[in-house]
Amino acid sequence: MRIVASSKRQNIKEKKLKFYEKYAFLVISSLEKPRFQHFLNWILTRENIQKSKINDIQIRLFPFVKENGNQLIGKCNSKGEIFLYPKKHANCRKKVAKLGNNGFKQHIVTRAKASLIHELLHLKYEDNETKVRELTSKYYSIYSNLSP
Repeated sequence: MRIVASSKRQNIKEKKLKFYEKYAFLVISSLEKPRFQHFLNWILTRENIQKSKINDIQIRLFPFVKENGNQLIGKCNSKGEIFLYPKKHANCRKKVAKLGNNGFKQHIVTRAKASLIHELLHLKYEDNETKVRELTSKYYSIYSNLSP
């Protein structure tokens, strides 16, 4: 896994840049935890998804907003590249106001883990979004109910 910044965002303000850097490092550190990695390996085995299908996992530094204005949380392509994106800064400020700093950090971690599970399942189920969402919910529920 690696953190990647697109070259399109060179003119971002320093304060927002620091925010997105902290966000990305929190995401990558939570996804690299051995307990979560072990769980991902279990999912890959259970779903018979070959690790060789995963070519790259990128934690993108900046949000991705589609032309219709909707934000993208993650995406996977046919090359086995998985991309995870943060929420927009304005949306994050609203979440912090609602959840507090610790609650917001937990939200980021939960969102990142569920997103990675979701995108890994797309390697097998490709365009079957209903099946992928159902399995994401099932597997994340199993993960969150495991004792620490």
